[in-house]
Amino acid sequence: MFLALFAQAQDARTVFINMPDSLMPLLTKVNREDCIDFLDSKMRAQVKNKFGNTSEMTDLSVDYIRMKMTEQSDWQMKLLTTTDSTKIVCAISTACAPACDSEIRFYTTDWQELPASQFILLPVMDDFFLNPDSTKQLEYTEARDAADLFLMKASLNKEDDTLTFSMTTTDYLSQEIADKVKSFLSKPLAFEWVSDRRIFVKR
Repeated sequence: MFLALFAQAQDARTVFINMPDSLMPLLTKVNREDCIDFLDSKMRAQVKNKFGNTSEMTDLSVDYIRMKMTEQSDWQMKLLTTTDSTKIVCAISTACAPACDSEIRFYTTDWQELPASQFILLPVMDDFFLNPDSTKQLEYTEARDAADLFLMKASLNKEDDTLTFSMTTTDYLSQEIADKVKSFLSKPLAFEWVSDRRIFVKR
């Protein structure tokens, strides 16, 4: 009986409902409960947030939730397994104005924040740039200098324990400069959760 209740307490819906309002100021606990009830009833999970606008839960599984908080922002959470019976919450908030930028945080299942550095070495701007050949060095330097503000979007995969980062700096640059920068950028960077090490590792 205890084990069954403990397992239930660590599924995504229960963890989400019990989130402190301070961590998601736009939604009340009733809002969060309603979103889940709507999806369980095969209805569109839209609620009125505290600003009187619409927020919507778009995905719900045993270990994953995605909320479209506003037209310009969304929120994701994923329950990450470990080798013992505990789980770790990975939560990502993304705002787009218009270029997207994400904040990633980690918590226990009762929402005690944990240092992100324990679980991932976050990418820096240089990680997204490919090394140029000698004939492109000048163009590379110009492109690198044009990327004067580092913006990065993070996305959790609802199907597995992968986390992807995309550099979005180019979304606020002019088309001409953005194209030059993009010619030196790598593909999005993918990280995979390794449960026995309790860390995201770059693929």
